[in-house]
Amino acid sequence: MTVTQDLSFITLITNASIIVQIVMAMLLCVSLMSWNYIFRKRFAIKKARIQTEKFEREFWSGGSLNELYKSLDHRREQSGALERIFGAGMNEFHKNRATAGTDSAAMLDGARRAMRAAYQREMDALDSHLSFLASVGSVSPYVGLFGTVWGIMNAFRGLANVQQATLAAVAPGIAEALVATAIGLFAAIPALVAYNSCTHDIDRLAIRFESFVEEFSNILQRQGR
Repeated sequence: MTVTQDLSFITLITNASIIVQIVMAMLLCVSLMSWNYIFRKRFAIKKARIQTEKFEREFWSGGSLNELYKSLDHRREQSGALERIFGAGMNEFHKNRATAGTDSAAMLDGARRAMRAAYQREMDALDSHLSFLASVGSVSPYVGLFGTVWGIMNAFRGLANVQQATLAAVAPGIAEALVATAIGLFAAIPALVAYNSCTHDIDRLAIRFESFVEEFSNILQRQGR
């Protein structure tokens, strides 16, 4: 076999020690899971952004808020995060208004609390699995480094039975070990980039949700007078 064949990627993996192979297998599994979460999270954020923009156009179009609230019942399954926040506020506001003796301040406070609770639920849903991506991005390089250190240690231990230590004798073992670090970086870099990108997009959505809660609270305050 030629040197190129000996140091091919598949050969390096199959010839690695069992510990290094276990590390590689773990990193590949984690990488596949992170890519699954990356695609799911990107689609979820894109869908939330489109739904938010659509509802904002409807909300600020000048139509009746009561009619908009009633229309939510017919499209509850297709409703977005901002629609659910709006629905929670309107539902609580109507309940408090129907209760005799409830002043405007109590109605507004109840609607604001309901919208805040709905806001927290929506943010928890958007933030799901981001901690996994952050963990993959921070831990994977060290797991790969562990596999590399173990592999290099075995490569040098193998020199004990060799009368003349040469680079050709130790090169395959070191190359096998370095594959673990390469796979660790392959798992970590996309996860870290996706985490930063998704966090930025979710923060922008959170700002829009919070602004809507404040603006809608002002509208409810004027209606409650």
